[in-house]
Amino acid sequence: MILKNVCFYNEIFEKEIADFRIENGKITEIGIMDEDGKDMSGLTALPGFIDIHIHGGNGGDFSDANRNALDKISTYLAKHGVTSFCGTSMTLDNKSLTDIVKCGREYAGNEAGAKLVGINLEGPFISYDKKGAQNGAFVRAGTVEEFNQLFKDSGEMVKLITIAPEAFDSTEFITEASKKCSVSIGHTSADSQEAQKAIQLGICHATHLYNAMSGMSHREAGVVGTVMDNENVMCELICDGGHVCPVVVRNTFRILGENRICVISDSMRGAGLGEGKFDLGGQTTYVHKNGKYAVLEDGTIAASITNVFAEFKNLISFGIDFRAALKSCTINPAKAIGLDDEIGSLATGKSADILFVDEKLDLKEVYINGKLA
Repeated sequence: MILKNVCFYNEIFEKEIADFRIENGKITEIGIMDEDGKDMSGLTALPGFIDIHIHGGNGGDFSDANRNALDKISTYLAKHGVTSFCGTSMTLDNKSLTDIVKCGREYAGNEAGAKLVGINLEGPFISYDKKGAQNGAFVRAGTVEEFNQLFKDSGEMVKLITIAPEAFDSTEFITEASKKCSVSIGHTSADSQEAQKAIQLGICHATHLYNAMSGMSHREAGVVGTVMDNENVMCELICDGGHVCPVVVRNTFRILGENRICVISDSMRGAGLGEGKFDLGGQTTYVHKNGKYAVLEDGTIAASITNVFAEFKNLISFGIDFRAALKSCTINPAKAIGLDDEIGSLATGKSADILFVDEKLDLKEVYINGKLA
């Protein structure tokens, strides 16, 4: 397939116009071609968006551990311009987590829409005090043995795991787990010194920055200030306008720049369904009319009901630079899970995951592995 007159953001995220040749799901050539093809004039091509932290949507949850649920998530994401995702588990018992990662392993390569490119274990080795909407009954100390078995059962698809380094003796865990995937600090009460030690041991990621972690003040940097101060740490950010206020979003982009933020949805099964009552990790959450996120019965913020493409448009409306916003939804998350040589930008040799938008940034076409989704 040849796409003609493609106005696109290239591998260094500068705009140019060229023709695309797509073969076997890959972009095999970018240039000017003396061949007929589909004329894409009037639209702009963006790399397929990537959500590395999503629990569910459209009625399905990754923790349901069945194909029907994953199909609901996958098709929902494709409809909203997300072409790759990491299915994210909740804090659960070991048997449930084992079932979840095995289901993910079997689903990868057989998706109904967006590609399942990894698994994100959000817990269970977190702080009870900062569990948020995680089920405290399953919070426990991390062990290398449990992680290694889950990693093996996943077919080595685990790309991220969130831990609270201060909640258990985590030195060996971080050292060993960081050899296999990105270890993220989150759901944590760690102070600056504890966070810094964990980063030196191998933590390279922060789970939904600001949410469920110790904040920064003028006398104690906390987790927030400490991860910001370490250039090798990538930071997730929920940009639904509720989890983090727009003023803080703008300041965060100023501090971290265009290469360190990964926009995530952290969405749950109610995403795309409007108001209602929904299960999340064995707990009941509520989406109220015109609500920006799901909450527990006591009002605790649980998860979002947005998607990364909607958040991208939010970022533009918040005043974030277009290039920085685009990278935070594409190449940055790809780098965070070690797949930036396959996805995250438009370049020869990479997957033909392409979004076409109009001048209003409304989605017009979504291609996944070169096929119109």
